[in-house]
Amino acid sequence: MGLETKPLVTLHETASFDLSDFPVPTGREEQWRFTPLSRLKGLHDGSAVNDGNDRTEVLTPAGVSYELVSREDPRIGTAGKPADRVAAQAYNAFEKAGVITVPKELVPSEPIVVNVHGQGGTVFRHLLVDVKPMAEAVVVLNYTGTGVQGANVEFVVGDGAKLTVVSNQDWDRDAVQVAQYTTLVGRDATFKSVVVTLGGDLVRISPRVAYTAPGGRAELVGLYFADAGQHLEHRLLVDHSVPNCASDVTYKGGLQGDDAHTVWIGDVIIRAEAEGTDTYELNRNLLLTDGARADSVPNLEILTGEIAGAGHASASGRLDDEHMFYLQARGIPADEARKLIVHGFFNELIQRIEVPEIQEKVLAAVEAELAR
Repeated sequence: MGLETKPLVTLHETASFDLSDFPVPTGREEQWRFTPLSRLKGLHDGSAVNDGNDRTEVLTPAGVSYELVSREDPRIGTAGKPADRVAAQAYNAFEKAGVITVPKELVPSEPIVVNVHGQGGTVFRHLLVDVKPMAEAVVVLNYTGTGVQGANVEFVVGDGAKLTVVSNQDWDRDAVQVAQYTTLVGRDATFKSVVVTLGGDLVRISPRVAYTAPGGRAELVGLYFADAGQHLEHRLLVDHSVPNCASDVTYKGGLQGDDAHTVWIGDVIIRAEAEGTDTYELNRNLLLTDGARADSVPNLEILTGEIAGAGHASASGRLDDEHMFYLQARGIPADEARKLIVHGFFNELIQRIEVPEIQEKVLAAVEAELAR
């Protein structure tokens, strides 16, 4: 069944640590209908094994701890359960989980940086970032190199805490990554996620946000740019199940080249008990050449009439001929005019990254994409 005949909440009922609770997908399921399963390198059907290598570097400022733990550690799974078969496979196959802890009331002066460089083969990963009450932190996740990666990343944002996460997917052209990002936002806590996806053959990121108490706020920002043959997919869920929380989602993408394909699914649920919710989600896609395809599906399900506000918007289109004419009429060459329009399209999101070195990297990457 599709969304026309099945309520949104029922599409997110299955979440489990047990792999057997998830049938092998066929591609006909709502959750998998846009994903080319043949390019997942066995992540979805159990044929992929943990036989790869990567180089992981974790840089922590003073006061912040990082440790490797076993799956029996009670902290693992705190933010939530796997919600699809690949996430469940990754959970059951990782060998050691990384745990980053920001102690109560600590405000580090520098970002926490996690650099992951794939070196081939298949790797299953698990990372937990635990920000204790009243603490503040910025976490930068950099993914580079090659290989196949199945991962779960958890973020626990304690009461009154503030966490900003920048996830930068800058893989080699042949890499495959499927990851679930699960966030639990505490009372009066603030969570900001910036997902930048530029590299890889197939990248599928599934951010999920839930709240534990009133006053929580989540801001989800995404920027992606797909070239010929790339498949970049982002599937979001914001689950409002407590009163007086807020969420704001803005994702923008650019596409160029034959068979460049992007998918954005934005699911927001406002449950009956979530009175006073304020939420909005937006997706925009800019198609720069023929042969590119952008799928954008915003879904909003409201189960209570007592809300502060709710809305969604989605649009995909080509470069505006009037904008191009305006710039060219003032002596700007076509190629430069095109770059100016694309920079303007992405500039709002780049400014919201708030980490200068990442801003510079993203600007350089967009320039490189446009030069191709």
